[in-house]
Amino acid sequence: MKFDPTEHETNHVYKLLSGSVVPRPIAWVSTQSVEGVMNIAPYSFFTVASRKPPMLCISVGPGVGERKGTVKDTLENIRSTGEFVINISSTPLGNEVQKTSENFPSEVDEFVEAGLTPAASEKVKPMRIKEAPIQMECKLDQIVKLGSDHLVIGEMVMYHIQDDYYEEGYKVNLDKLRPLGRLANKFSEIEDLFELPKDDLK
Repeated sequence: MKFDPTEHETNHVYKLLSGSVVPRPIAWVSTQSVEGVMNIAPYSFFTVASRKPPMLCISVGPGVGERKGTVKDTLENIRSTGEFVINISSTPLGNEVQKTSENFPSEVDEFVEAGLTPAASEKVKPMRIKEAPIQMECKLDQIVKLGSDHLVIGEMVMYHIQDDYYEEGYKVNLDKLRPLGRLANKFSEIEDLFELPKDDLK
């Protein structure tokens, strides 16, 4: 079979893409509005964008459901303040991740709704999620408009990892981390880790 994206609805093409580009890591993004309201939302269009300086990027789509046609709080907050935190979620936190994906009004604090603990950051104002094993403070580098979405690129200015997730040699204990991934409309946990003969993938 083959599909010409110009001949199909956007949502249908999205389903094909999100079911093919898998598994995807989930950026659990915490931001803060100019008024000080804290926000958390998960994004699976997420990856490392640069080694030096260290940069991360997320793609933020338009509002959905009852908030269709609006700008998501995450994007609005980053635009307004230039700061955000990318928290790495793990499988035991799956219910909390799902809770923060709901369409709450802008004035609602998702930390409260999801029962999460805010932890003060060192170089940015948005709070970190204390329960998350890894938290990366970011300052906005640029926002690139790409079709219906916005690619947010931020420089990582501080990295936090809970002690029992860290291994000697600047490594993360992936067995302990149990990273939560996205497979289309499902979630996944990496259970079997293995090495290939040549470990030269970049």
